[in-house]
Amino acid sequence: MNHIRSAAVTALALAVAAVPLTMAGAAAAPLPAFLSAAQLPASSTPWQADPVRNGLPEVGSMCTAGVTPKASTRYRDFRTELDTTARQTTTVASTTAKAKALAEKLRSSIETCLDRLKAEDPGLEGEALHHGGIDVEEGAHVYSIDTSHPDVGSTDIALYSVGRDGRAVTVVEWGQLGDLDGAPLEGFKKTTAVAVAKLY
Repeated sequence: MNHIRSAAVTALALAVAAVPLTMAGAAAAPLPAFLSAAQLPASSTPWQADPVRNGLPEVGSMCTAGVTPKASTRYRDFRTELDTTARQTTTVASTTAKAKALAEKLRSSIETCLDRLKAEDPGLEGEALHHGGIDVEEGAHVYSIDTSHPDVGSTDIALYSVGRDGRAVTVVEWGQLGDLDGAPLEGFKKTTAVAVAKLY
């Protein structure tokens, strides 16, 4: 009888001990990696990278605000001395299906962004282009939005990409004054490929 009781106590102790180990293993699951400053498109002045932060930034992204969930999202901002900025935002969805749906919503939001901007500012002019897909992990797509305000004389160019690796969805943004001709489109495509490939 004592042997049976001892065996039961030992089994219970092992089961209890396994709980924190399992939880620790889950907590230690790797988070998606982010771009470094050196992996952004070449610039005439060096890129500087902020720390990776949890949640969403206080100033939301122009074309994806309201689409990216705050939960399970992290982001990193980048900047140069010449007012060129960039941002990477990554969300880990609970399932692959939800990640796929989020990527589609983000792409749709970027594709319709210029129309929304024009509706808010009738004096705004611009052109939005889809620059095709990139064959990396579950795929990525690259876009540009070229805007100008003739009354003010300002022009802005923004590049966007949306990519996915399993449950992780990442958005890379790049922007500066100027137009598409002065934007590092090929460099941005390479940055996008790196961003998606290094998620996991």
